[in-house]
Amino acid sequence: MTYLPSTERYQTMEYRRCGKSGIKLPALSLGLWHNFGGIDNYENARNMIKLAFDKGITHFDLANNYGPPAGSAEETFGSVFKKDLQAYRDELLITTKAGFYMWQGPYGEWGSKKYLVSSLDQSLKRMGLDYVDIFYHHRPDPDTPLEETMAALDLIVRQGKALYVGISNYSASETEKAVKLLKELGTPCLVHQAKYSMFERWVEGGLLDVLEQNGAGCVAFSPLAQGMLSDKYLNGIPADSRAASGRGNGALEGERITQEKINQIVKLNDLAKSRGQNLAQMALSWILKDPRITSVILGVSKPVQLTDSLKCLDNTKFSEEELQTINQILG
Repeated sequence: MTYLPSTERYQTMEYRRCGKSGIKLPALSLGLWHNFGGIDNYENARNMIKLAFDKGITHFDLANNYGPPAGSAEETFGSVFKKDLQAYRDELLITTKAGFYMWQGPYGEWGSKKYLVSSLDQSLKRMGLDYVDIFYHHRPDPDTPLEETMAALDLIVRQGKALYVGISNYSASETEKAVKLLKELGTPCLVHQAKYSMFERWVEGGLLDVLEQNGAGCVAFSPLAQGMLSDKYLNGIPADSRAASGRGNGALEGERITQEKINQIVKLNDLAKSRGQNLAQMALSWILKDPRITSVILGVSKPVQLTDSLKCLDNTKFSEEELQTINQILG
């Protein structure tokens, strides 16, 4: 049966301008880091991708190493794209990244021009695309000159393989240097993708200021601290959780969920209830309260989680008292 997206898909989603660019992103985006790999249920992944688009999520975030195995999330997305979304390519904003280990030998990771160009060529093949909308350098390379890495991003845009470029996991000072180099090359840095949640607030220590000053957007990933900021761990570590399974590819480690963390989670959950939200919805709203955040990437394992997360958009305002209470809980 031919997939027809909802005719109301753009009526409920909020779209935010990415820095000072012409691009707007949905406030919530779909990330394919987990649950879209070769080891996962294909039809479940397909249903989540279609539901996201039905709800106005136009931004699908991938990377060369997403899976597991590495590369398989792009293959899954490519298959769904071919079956269901090809007719809507111009409505979609598809991103991928390169920086982590992908293949053997000296050219299979980090930030050389050789690696970045080769990796994107592979990603395009896996997804069946002529170009991606945003291509990110996934992590700083301590050994390759930043000039080479940024020149590679500039080249990729000039080759027509990406419309925009961004960086991910760069510190504030590294970001400042990268943004300056890209500006000089004539290919501005559109966006920085950073880990940001109530439990991980490093971006507040200068990065958001650097991005705002340079007209770049910020996309937040791991907004629920890999499930900790949800009702999943209110009573400890459930047997079927990612933390208990020890599954690879960045799985949450059980030892990170201390009694102190559980106490914080319980208190935050009580505050969320008083706002008419569950903890996950409040955690997402809390990030979106800052206008410098362009979009928050959702990681979901089933369609119902996606539907539930979208409800955070009903209430993204916080009183001063609520913000003080959150800061006190987090210490």
